[in-house]
Amino acid sequence: MNTPALHICLVSDTFAPHVNGVACTLLNLSEGLRQRGHHVRIVRPRQPGEQASGHNPGVRLWRDWPLPGYLGLQRDKVSLRTLARHWRRQRPDVIYIATEGPLGLSALRTARRLGIAVVSGLHTHVAHLSGQHGMGVVGRLLSLYLRWFHGRAVLTLVPSLSHRRWLERRGFERLVHMPHGVDAELFNPARRSQALREHWGLGHDDIAVLHVGRLAPEKNLGLLQSCFEALQRALPQRRVRLILVGDGPLRGKLQQQVPGAVLCGVQRGEQLAEHYASSDLFLFPSLIETFGRVVLEAMASGLAVVAYDQATAAQHIGHGHNGALAMPRDAAAFIDAACWLLQDSETLRRVRLNARQHASHQGWSEIVDQFEAHLLSASLSAHARQAKSMQPMPPL
Repeated sequence: MNTPALHICLVSDTFAPHVNGVACTLLNLSEGLRQRGHHVRIVRPRQPGEQASGHNPGVRLWRDWPLPGYLGLQRDKVSLRTLARHWRRQRPDVIYIATEGPLGLSALRTARRLGIAVVSGLHTHVAHLSGQHGMGVVGRLLSLYLRWFHGRAVLTLVPSLSHRRWLERRGFERLVHMPHGVDAELFNPARRSQALREHWGLGHDDIAVLHVGRLAPEKNLGLLQSCFEALQRALPQRRVRLILVGDGPLRGKLQQQVPGAVLCGVQRGEQLAEHYASSDLFLFPSLIETFGRVVLEAMASGLAVVAYDQATAAQHIGHGHNGALAMPRDAAAFIDAACWLLQDSETLRRVRLNARQHASHQGWSEIVDQFEAHLLSASLSAHARQAKSMQPMPPL
């Protein structure tokens, strides 16, 4: 039986060309749905310099107004009214809301008012909001808001099993695990470039230690620096260089504290894939990820990955087989794991081969199949409820 073509609307505060986990995931999901014959429209904020008259009819651009004082209330009313008018003209069968900001809230309220099924995605690490960086009461209020927000969806998709269990213990309901995939054709060891390694100042037998991600305090980059320095001490006979791909507020500080590091800025597409494949070891010290797509990208590129035993790493890395794991917040174990991987060249070679083999089977096709099934189920349930509500009352 063929799946009927759905009219699907994806709502998100972030989308391509943004470079982050949510944006990249939505791009893969939307393209996969279109390839299956579904009609997909995107509702997202307009980027700086982007014109309102969209060149792409499948994208609805939203003015991203500043919110000083009480203008947020005015913005919300306009959003509700405009969204309602837009969806009455082109009614979706189902709406997927990926972010919980003002646009997501307007979409949720409008969809419920119009009786359109909503599936949500929980990409925010609630533990990070509620407990870290001194957020205190504000973080707890945000956690309550997220539980309220996602409680109004038919179901909520969560990318990692560990985060789903954490959320369920805190009262979140109707959570469904839907992992993310990786483009193993793009992220491939065959893209290794000796010319790029020479640009980094590395020879054939030297070690490139890579980190890809936002250079920000919440990414636990202090451990990244400590681990790199420990690797240099453990391998005095070899040249070890730290390669940082990404940008953020800590860029200048890292440049000062690790003067030999190569800061490559934000990389995309084939250039990003080449940076992965030209490295040897991938360090991922973050403790706040709901998934962590860069782990799978690194594994697909044939890198040995060191990470904490949570989120993507917990799902895909077998310690000592295709990577190395440490218990969350055990910095010494994280450093020991990285040093172990580089102690023996045969161990490193074996782990890298196993990482590539595992990641090459984690493509997007099956993930899109799951996403399609969840959206179809939500849409059918909404249509059934509408049909039931329209039935005439039986005579007394």
